Amino acid sequence: MPSPIRAAAIAATLVLAVGLSACGRRGPLEPPPDAPTTTVTKADGTTEKKVVKPNRPFVLDGLLN
Repeated sequence: MPSPIRAAAIAATLVLAVGLSACGRRGPLEPPPDAPTTTVTKADGTTEKKVVKPNRPFVLDGLLN
């Protein structure tokens, strides 16, 4: 049978893990304010600003493609 101190330590660890896993904000990531954007016109005539993603190749891309 575990000692009360050990049981309290396990309970505290579980509470801390659950509490830290809920940190953050739900929703899409926000781009930096100075990110380059482009304007895209949709088929229905509305325009939307999209962030231009830089093409940064990774070392293992040759193996994955």
